Amino acid sequence: VQLQASGGGWVEAGGSLRLSCAASARALSQCAMGWFRQAPGKEREFVAAINWSGDSTSYADSLKGRFTISRDNAKSTEYLQMNSLKPEDTAVYYCAADTTACGTTWLNRRHRSYNYWGQGTQVTVSS
Repeated sequence: VQLQASGGGWVEAGGSLRLSCAASARALSQCAMGWFRQAPGKEREFVAAINWSGDSTSYADSLKGRFTISRDNAKSTEYLQMNSLKPEDTAVYYCAADTTACGTTWLNRRHRSYNYWGQGTQVTVSS
C-alpha cells in the first residue's frame, strides 16, 4: 500500500492550497484517512480526519473553519483544502490511512493509530 501526497508549495499569507493524497489500494476507500503536519523542531500534530464514507470529519480545534478535508473514493484520493493560510501553518504535511477504523464513523486523532503514511509534502507560508 502506498500513499502519494502532492499539492504542497509556497504561498503568501492569506492564500490557499489544496493537498491531494492518492492511495494505491482501493481497499483503503473503506477506511478512515487523515492529515497530520510537522514543523521543524515540533512534534507531528493532527490536522484533520475523515471516515470512509465522508460523512464524519474531525479537525484540530485551531484549524476549524480554514481547512476542509474531503475524499473521492472513486479516485482513491483524499484532499485537504487549506484557506486563509498563516505563516504558522508552515510544515510538512502527511496523509495517512487508519485501517483500524474501516466501515465506521470512528476517527482517531493520534498519529500512532494510523498505519500507512505518505511521504509528506512541504507547505511554506510567507508573511
